[in-house]
Amino acid sequence: MSKDEASISDAEWERFLREAEAGTQGAPEEPSARARMVGRRLREETGPPQGWRTHQPPRRRRGKAWYVVGFLLAVGLLVVALDPGRVVGWFGDGDGDVEGVSASPAPPESAPQLPTLNQPFRGSPAARWKDGTAGISVPEARATGWMAKGQVAKTLDKSLDFLAAASLDPDVLRGERPKKAIALINPHQRDVQDYLSVAFSEPSQENNPLLLFSRFARTKVRLVGDVVKTQGRITFREGERGAVEVTSDVTYVYPVVRTAAGSDEVARTIVRRETVMSWDDPAKVITEPGTLSLTSYKVDATNGGCGNFTGYFIPGFTADRPPAGSADGPEVDPYDRSTSMDARMKEAGDSKCGIATRT
Repeated sequence: MSKDEASISDAEWERFLREAEAGTQGAPEEPSARARMVGRRLREETGPPQGWRTHQPPRRRRGKAWYVVGFLLAVGLLVVALDPGRVVGWFGDGDGDVEGVSASPAPPESAPQLPTLNQPFRGSPAARWKDGTAGISVPEARATGWMAKGQVAKTLDKSLDFLAAASLDPDVLRGERPKKAIALINPHQRDVQDYLSVAFSEPSQENNPLLLFSRFARTKVRLVGDVVKTQGRITFREGERGAVEVTSDVTYVYPVVRTAAGSDEVARTIVRRETVMSWDDPAKVITEPGTLSLTSYKVDATNGGCGNFTGYFIPGFTADRPPAGSADGPEVDPYDRSTSMDARMKEAGDSKCGIATRT
């Protein structure tokens, strides 16, 4: 969440509960993401309508804007195309910057160097990024909301565990169900549980697991090596009803090769996710100990498949690239994190497939 998106006041929140929700006032409430976001939507109504890549669990109706060749997911999933696409996020972090310190555009692209099986990140800024969770900056804990400092520290660790289970777990990347990540989601958050109940068995535009999880079909592609490069950060603040609200903004770079015998062309799928997790006070919200409620999540992915609702990323290789001029979106550098995800969605507008300047 951006800094200027302050929480709605206690008075506004209580008025909303009285008018829009049933139940005894003051009793713990089901953590509806719709309720959490109402105040924010009202403040944003003067701006452009929310795009597909902004997912608020109960409202999984999306716009239609494929973005820079790849996968643009969000409220229901916004896929980009299969030519290298692009990724953008919430906080700026240019290539080479230290997360949480400063941000600048990614450096100019040098002469292209193709990736190889031995050097899958060759020719990419990700070659200088850290591996796995080591590339995700975690802030120092402090007492916040209903939690003491030590509790916040454990919450940040669990938030990192969720990111790892959703986007880095080797089994999940090979297409398995993300059981560890799902176990960390509040089972009483009905809108999200409804989404999860069908997302893996009947993936669709409305219910696509790629909104939260990175998965590839093992019959089509496999990861090159066991390293996923990352750059991103975790931040936190006090959320609604004293909850500790944790926001993650992370870019993941996945090198893959076709599973067909003798395949050696390496492609990269680049996925940037922003996930807002609410760790609620059990005295105020119905939750299970050690679980999080999802407030919102945005995904902007590159080279994951345009119009793809299979439940798996579908990377494009040289022979799969669409003809020149077929994309109607702007050119975007998927490694440039200096532009917020909201800004990127506005740039995308109603365009379907754009062009990534590199992968």
